[in-house]
Amino acid sequence: MRKKLLAAGIICFGILFSSCSKNETVQSISETELFSLPYGNFEEQLSVSDLNEVGAVRFGIAMQDGFFYIVNGESRKILELNSYGDLLTLFYNEDSQTARLLEASNRPDKSIHHEISYPFDYPGMVAVDSNKNVYTVCTVPWNRQEHSDDSTMLYSQTVLRFARDGSSVEYIGQQGPGGTPFPFIKNIYTTSKDELVVVATSVEGAIVYWFASDGFLKYMIPVTKRDAPVATDKDSQSDIFLTIQNVVPDPVSYKLYVQIDYYTTYVDEESKVQSGINYVQTLLYPLNIETGTYEEPVSVPPYEESVVSDYSKLTYRIPYDFLGVTKNGWKFFIVKTEDGFNIEMIQSESQRILRRHFKAVHSNIVYDTMCLSQDGILTALYLEKEKARVVWYRTDNLIDAILKN
Repeated sequence: MRKKLLAAGIICFGILFSSCSKNETVQSISETELFSLPYGNFEEQLSVSDLNEVGAVRFGIAMQDGFFYIVNGESRKILELNSYGDLLTLFYNEDSQTARLLEASNRPDKSIHHEISYPFDYPGMVAVDSNKNVYTVCTVPWNRQEHSDDSTMLYSQTVLRFARDGSSVEYIGQQGPGGTPFPFIKNIYTTSKDELVVVATSVEGAIVYWFASDGFLKYMIPVTKRDAPVATDKDSQSDIFLTIQNVVPDPVSYKLYVQIDYYTTYVDEESKVQSGINYVQTLLYPLNIETGTYEEPVSVPPYEESVVSDYSKLTYRIPYDFLGVTKNGWKFFIVKTEDGFNIEMIQSESQRILRRHFKAVHSNIVYDTMCLSQDGILTALYLEKEKARVVWYRTDNLIDAILKN
């Protein structure tokens, strides 16, 4: 894969966004609570075995055209709800506890209740296209899992797709419907063309599978450290190494955005022994999947937090997590802070950068998951001790107001 990296371009983008960020005050955006859901095993409730075991919590949320889709991996079901929290559609495995409860209650409603016959588990990822087709990641039974030829990867997951009315249920593998399972899936996305994009992990980075709207494979793009652009730091005597932190598809064009974090080794001055690593910078590279070339990157300013101790001040630089891209090109980055979340929004074409803060009481939130719509609305599912809450942050209104002014 050909590399296209201009050092002058990096410096230019870095100076540009640094100058913008200095004048940007971090303001708060209030959350809007849409509805809450109780815990339990019934159809309109969310089932969790033990909220203290965070690793076992398997939830995901997606929002499309004002409708909300929550995958509850514990009970192997997916709920479609409106903005008031009313249950519109329920998808569930035919051998799940939900199916047994509905059968025992003698109240299955075929208009909104749809059984799914595939005996898969749901890790907690969901996406929806404009036709209301639902996609969710599933883990296949162990006897159907496969290994790569060199035994370095386990193919254990697939994507289940079904229509809103429960028809046309099928699973999508690497080649398309009925294909080989994927390696571990990091996330799934749908584009404005109703095409599915699966971002899976690999030993060397990531593998992206881009499917046409009919479900068959269109592109398979390996994103590896070996082919990634290498940055240099003239002020450092240490080697620079990188991590491919995230890969997100553009919702409109055939382009991937690759977040790469760069680090250097830290050597203790007294002992001259390597004792850690130093974060250097984050660059976001557009990757044209039709030509296989990296375009000029955008420098993503890190989150900085200062700590005063023993009359000295230490400033920590923390890289943001890449959340997603909107249809009009805004890139969203997020980092968890002591009293909430910080959002950084970058629009490289208009040379704008915005920073906002969302307040959240982390002591009340046991688990959180978020999604970004193509229009720029940030939706969050907060699992709290007594109930689950669905809220959103209208960052789309913020962006529209700024563009109008």
